[in-house]
Amino acid sequence: MFPLASTAGDVLDYALAVFFVASGIALAYLFIRMGGTFSQLTSFIKGSERDVLPVVVKAGGTVDRVNDQLDKLDVVTDSAVSMADNADTAVRAVSTAITTPVKKVSGLAAGISHGAAAFRARRDVGEAMKVAKDAAARREDELDEELRTAGQTPGQSAWATSGPTTPSPETASTPTGGEQASSESQAASS
Repeated sequence: MFPLASTAGDVLDYALAVFFVASGIALAYLFIRMGGTFSQLTSFIKGSERDVLPVVVKAGGTVDRVNDQLDKLDVVTDSAVSMADNADTAVRAVSTAITTPVKKVSGLAAGISHGAAAFRARRDVGEAMKVAKDAAARREDELDEELRTAGQTPGQSAWATSGPTTPSPETASTPTGGEQASSESQAASS
């Protein structure tokens, strides 16, 4: 078999053999390079595992210590809130103890003043007593409002800073001066 005497089928067989040998050599080279890459990757992963795991363990310990400190801080803030509540209760008690007599004395003074003026004007003791009670109740309500709005900026309302207030049993059952006068005028007209 001479190269000149080969047929087209023989040439194709030779070309196919050369192609397979070249493909085998290229694949072998590729697999060797991939093996080197995989060995470097394995070495990198082992080194990362060796270096990163202690860092992760230390970070976990740090997080645990931070959580312990936050738990302690939670106890401190709870006790601070409790102390603030106790101080608020004490201030409110002292404030009530001081303001109640002041309101009563102020109401008494306003009642005496208005009652005396009404008695001088009309010479009617019953009317003077009614005017005195109305004036005393009005003055106590005014003083309550003044105490609620004390220390506020001019555009700020009493509702925004102190919230809704519930009337005390004394003021809830006793109508204010305007309500009492209007209910008496309605009774007189009927």
